[in-house]
Amino acid sequence: MSLQERVDAVMQRMAQACARCGRDPSSVQLIAVSKTYGAEMIRDAVDCGLTVFGESKVQEAKAKIPLCPSMLTWHMIGHLQRNKVGLAVELFDRIHSVDSLRLLETVDRASSEVGKTMPVLLEVNVSGEASKFGLAPEDVPAVLTAATGLNHLNVAGLMTMPPATDDAEKARAHFRKLRELRDQWRAESGFALEELSMGMSHDFEVAIEEGATWVRVGTAIFGEREVKP
Repeated sequence: MSLQERVDAVMQRMAQACARCGRDPSSVQLIAVSKTYGAEMIRDAVDCGLTVFGESKVQEAKAKIPLCPSMLTWHMIGHLQRNKVGLAVELFDRIHSVDSLRLLETVDRASSEVGKTMPVLLEVNVSGEASKFGLAPEDVPAVLTAATGLNHLNVAGLMTMPPATDDAEKARAHFRKLRELRDQWRAESGFALEELSMGMSHDFEVAIEEGATWVRVGTAIFGEREVKP
């Protein structure tokens, strides 16, 4: 299957998922997860109609982004270390993986220094897995309260990753829980929290049915990544 055929198939699956739950397809946007792929592959993806790309490592993005078309939008979707925040706010248009108050405050300071307001999402560890990054749900209200005093970022929504499983239906409860928590925190905090970043290649349709506004799709677009020894 060609790259264009894979892109078209993902877009069709997204549209069908929206139809099943009565959503407007324009309410869900696709992030092409381009980590480990070079600028040439990204240019090919642009030719297939993609404009929003997700990267997981700041240093990889630093090397890659200057080689790509300038009109693209870049999202940081991987774990972000505080010592990489300065570079991240220069490179990226949106950060999905803010997982602590200290990181949020660091993003605010770095954004102030470069004169921008950074849209961010709070990563929430809905499953409670010790191996996953993310805020515990009980810690999110305090972070939202603190965010009201930060002037160089906008907490636009939430992100989560469910436990790894080949059965997409097993992820549904975690996606639904994030949406329910969002609704609760929206009412309590006054933040709109319009964005829900959830769902990847194997489960993005379920995520859409549960309210995702951004889906992060890599393998279904670019194919299986080579496993490094």
